[in-house]
Amino acid sequence: MKAEFLSFTPRLKRLLPRFRSIHIAVLGDLMLDRYLWGTANRLSPEAAVPVVDFESETERLGGAGNVAANLTALGAHVDLFGVVGGQGHAGRKAADDVAGAALRACLRRAKIEDRGVLAVERRITTVKTRVIARHQQIVRIDHERREPLAPETEETLFRTLLASLKGSDALILSDYDKGLISEAVADRILNACHQLKVPVFVKPKTTRLYAYRGARVIVCNTKEAGFYVTRSLTDDKSVEEAGRKLLPHFGCAAVVITRGEKGMSIFEEATPHHLHIPATSFEVTYARVGQPGVERRATGRQVFDVTGAGDTVLGVLALAMAAGASLRDAAILANTAAGVVVAKLGTASVTQSELVRALKFRL
Repeated sequence: MKAEFLSFTPRLKRLLPRFRSIHIAVLGDLMLDRYLWGTANRLSPEAAVPVVDFESETERLGGAGNVAANLTALGAHVDLFGVVGGQGHAGRKAADDVAGAALRACLRRAKIEDRGVLAVERRITTVKTRVIARHQQIVRIDHERREPLAPETEETLFRTLLASLKGSDALILSDYDKGLISEAVADRILNACHQLKVPVFVKPKTTRLYAYRGARVIVCNTKEAGFYVTRSLTDDKSVEEAGRKLLPHFGCAAVVITRGEKGMSIFEEATPHHLHIPATSFEVTYARVGQPGVERRATGRQVFDVTGAGDTVLGVLALAMAAGASLRDAAILANTAAGVVVAKLGTASVTQSELVRALKFRL
């Protein structure tokens, strides 16, 4: 596979400059990923848990926001759509809750427009707080509500998205099952995209068994794929059987199953044989959230932090195909990008320069 990959490298590199002319809409569940950093050298006398001495706090975009951050970091133009919590009163426009305001600040730092982000009264912004000590996650605390959006909010969001789709090269649906995307909403959006000839790339959730029919590509991990076919995927044969079953299940053109350290498997409706792409393998140094971790001569041990890696695969795959790449080339590029972000601690994105370097030294 290495020799075969080398023949793709020049073509993949030539693809990257096209990203700056691509316009992608992203609709999905927005989250704030909050990290509390510290050290842990002793156990609590109250329980068998470590005592973490707090040092610092950082905040990053999670969920659909992380997808948008990856796209923007690679040069694409992004329109982001979703909701945050609101503190308004009846009859008055809702103001963001504290976490929502922090999420918008993260969007500004990432140079992502937030005009499609609605503040919804009596809703809270999803926050995932991770306590990290010595680069190990001690605990994660989630603040969220998963009830469906009110019909009027749903309609406002759909109309705002529809206006953007007319100038978009692709739409990404990043569904984390937080109440934003119902089966009815998914069906309505996919019908609109079909009429406008806008390809749709989806990260689905298992609570919606038959949504997203007609998507260009469905991206899921082995656990999600196994849920859809009602069996555990423990080897290459079971993954291949699942991929073939998911194509008619979703009525889509292609399915990508991400497999962690085993890479990814790609299935296309028009191709009888699936493609397996091995995971990249880098020696990396430890790094803080979102900071570069890949170095050719690094002496640190290999790090696999899968936080947000699926977001990177989804974003890069959609961006590359919107720029004219085949599914095969786009998947190789997305897999390489995922290899960069798993070498960073926490939610992270990948830049063009990092991607070029990763393509050069890909193993």
